[in-house]
Amino acid sequence: MNQPGVMAAAAPAPDIEAINALVKEESRFVDALVGEIAKVIVGQKAMIERLLIGILTGGHVLLEGVPGLAKTLAVRTLADAIQAKFQRLQFTPDLLPADLIGTMIYNQKDGAFTPKKGPIFANLILADEINRAPAKVQSALLEAMQERQVTISDTTFPLDEPFLVLATQNPIEQEGTYPLPEAQVDRFMLKLKIDYPSKREEREILERMGASVQDFHVQRVITPEAIVKARRAVDAVYIDDKIKSYIVDLVFATRLPAQYKIPVEHFIQYGASPRATIYLARAAKAHAFLRHRGHVIPDDVKTIGLDVLRHRVILTYEAEAEEVTPEDVVKEIFDRVEVP
Repeated sequence: MNQPGVMAAAAPAPDIEAINALVKEESRFVDALVGEIAKVIVGQKAMIERLLIGILTGGHVLLEGVPGLAKTLAVRTLADAIQAKFQRLQFTPDLLPADLIGTMIYNQKDGAFTPKKGPIFANLILADEINRAPAKVQSALLEAMQERQVTISDTTFPLDEPFLVLATQNPIEQEGTYPLPEAQVDRFMLKLKIDYPSKREEREILERMGASVQDFHVQRVITPEAIVKARRAVDAVYIDDKIKSYIVDLVFATRLPAQYKIPVEHFIQYGASPRATIYLARAAKAHAFLRHRGHVIPDDVKTIGLDVLRHRVILTYEAEAEEVTPEDVVKEIFDRVEVP
């Protein structure tokens, strides 16, 4: 305890030059990785960047878009470029937890049970149409996402790093689907809304994919072990105290908008959880890292903010009646909260 009248020692100032040098060194693979993915994927730069933010922070990503927008292809190409183990899981109403995590198999020779691990034991998991699986499967996936482990019978198995769940859901087809629990939706760092390509991009897609056989040679750019090392460099990215206060203000404005003189309180039933504050800071660090920068600026927070907050703001019936979307509310908050 500090003695009365004795000031506590100030924290040492961060060495920004050293952090910038570290980030420039550790992020050299980024441009090459984006280039390899671009050999296959036309456009969708925002989606590719968010996938990289997810893998650099260990934050899971929820992709929402109509079929045919290259969501599965983008994830598979990313896995090829980092030589990671990739598993695509088609979620269906009859899926069982054992189909996801595995089960215990009885061995007649020694009379013992041995684990048969399921497809969840991979680096990149594409959970296709995640909202088609029943609650028990969602619960099994939730443990893997949050704890980075799964339990088969009474034995717990850790998952390999990096481990990332990239889930898709179709916004236009609701028959035979189960709404995702709010607790699970909150586990996703980012929720992306994938849009159609531009006319020019669609013409390029036609040129690339028009043949019956496509032969894309995606070269490995980085290993999974190097990704884990790069995560430590992302953690080292500096966030100034003013930026931290800005992040906290944004999250609090989703809960108490009237205190920030933002007239949206009648549209918000529940604001973002503290997990949003953590994820917004981590995603902003990764956004700076992708630009070879060792410090966060307000633009990093603003660029990534909508994808972090859109699924964490629960609207009222009044908002639905007036056709106000979570995106509308979040954009209003970003427009009105003072930027440092």
